[in-house]
Amino acid sequence: MARGNKKDFDAVVVGSGPNGLAAAITLQRAGLSVLILEAKDTIGGGLRSTELTLPGYIHDVCSAIHPMAAGSPFFASVPLHEHGLELIQPKYAAAHPFVDGDAAILYSSLETTAENLGKDAASYSRLIKPLVKQFDALMHDILGPLRIPKNPILLASFGLNALKPADILVDKFNTKEARGLWAGMAAHSILPLHKIATSAIGLVLMSAGHAKGWPIPKGGSAAIAKSLASYFISLGGKIETGVHVRSLEQLPSARAILFDVTPRQLLQIAGHSFSPIYTYQLQRYSYGMGVFKVDWALDGPIPFSSPECREAGTVHIGNTFEDIAQSEYQTWKGKHAEQPFVLLAQQSIADATRAPQGKHTAWGYCHVPNGSTVDMTHAIETQIERFAPGFKDRILSRSTMNTTQLELYNPNYIGGDINGGAATIAQLFTRPALRLSPYRTSTKGLYICSSSTPPGGGVHGMSGYHAARRALRDIFSGNV
Repeated sequence: MARGNKKDFDAVVVGSGPNGLAAAITLQRAGLSVLILEAKDTIGGGLRSTELTLPGYIHDVCSAIHPMAAGSPFFASVPLHEHGLELIQPKYAAAHPFVDGDAAILYSSLETTAENLGKDAASYSRLIKPLVKQFDALMHDILGPLRIPKNPILLASFGLNALKPADILVDKFNTKEARGLWAGMAAHSILPLHKIATSAIGLVLMSAGHAKGWPIPKGGSAAIAKSLASYFISLGGKIETGVHVRSLEQLPSARAILFDVTPRQLLQIAGHSFSPIYTYQLQRYSYGMGVFKVDWALDGPIPFSSPECREAGTVHIGNTFEDIAQSEYQTWKGKHAEQPFVLLAQQSIADATRAPQGKHTAWGYCHVPNGSTVDMTHAIETQIERFAPGFKDRILSRSTMNTTQLELYNPNYIGGDINGGAATIAQLFTRPALRLSPYRTSTKGLYICSSSTPPGGGVHGMSGYHAARRALRDIFSGNV
């Protein structure tokens, strides 16, 4: 694939999100020469942090809290702490407040979490404890494509519950605390809770909270990207920013090209080289609900009625299981919920570098129909106020992003879909197309390594890692 007189590389990676960086590191560690091309002036994809509101207030533009980074087998293999990354564990991983002032808490201790769920203590322990005990083994099997598992009994046990709709698995619980906590976890799937496999993400996030925590990167999520890039460069890799790849003709010659993009961009860049059936499958790829996001500069911490919520890195706001299920169902049907489920992060309570002394930042979003341009600021802030009276009075400044603005910021967020495609059962392991390897395209030497491939969304780098391993086996067999 010669592209003029530019320097040749063994491999080129288009896009510098966590999956693009993971792919590039995997290839570079195998002894290849690798180039990363990034459209923006800075690397990171969904891992960027900046002053969105006022000077001195550092906000995460996209991802904020990183349980999957803490649990990722790929991240565990990379010495990111030697390249400047410091992960901070908040006092409580996550909290779920109720309008009566009570709250359910995801403590680091499984036993403490269970005890505080009262009558549901035994049910919670039976469901989560086996996953926590073998968390690392489980992650190796589920964070990737369909393949023969290393731990078939463990995976089968996980799958029996993971494949259930969240609104079925919730019947294991009776208390509003356990049911509400479960709703907030399962709603990370960005699907209505009656959909098959919505339990999977809830189970993973709960068990990750006990096994690894839900850490906050010191200084912002951009610190993860910077440490990955630093390690990649230390291995001899090269990064070029400000290069917006719109066609294969722009690329230097390489034996393998890996795209950290979704199917829509992949078709725009390389669609002319694909087979009709592969093109057809990419065209039919389904994107999910979008998000409307708000960042706040605050005069003080959020005054939640529940003291524990004030010290939780993540707060799931939506009241009962039934309330959250209804909100997500309405959004899936193209409506805008009056009281939406709000996913809120309070980075500055654990990381003092995020705001001036005595001040705070907060980050939050709700789900909206894909492509929505409706301003949800009032709905989000009013929902938070229900559980934290006085919240609005502490707002000094805010920055908002609707789905159009999110996609403009990061073209991978089609219609505001931050997951790289709907995580429906049809797209759980076969995304973006039904093939022997989901990372291969129909054109030799071209691969897709984004969150539109297994295991899907989240900052874990595993999509990039598996795509790179596929390319190494296909083209660079002597380097595996």
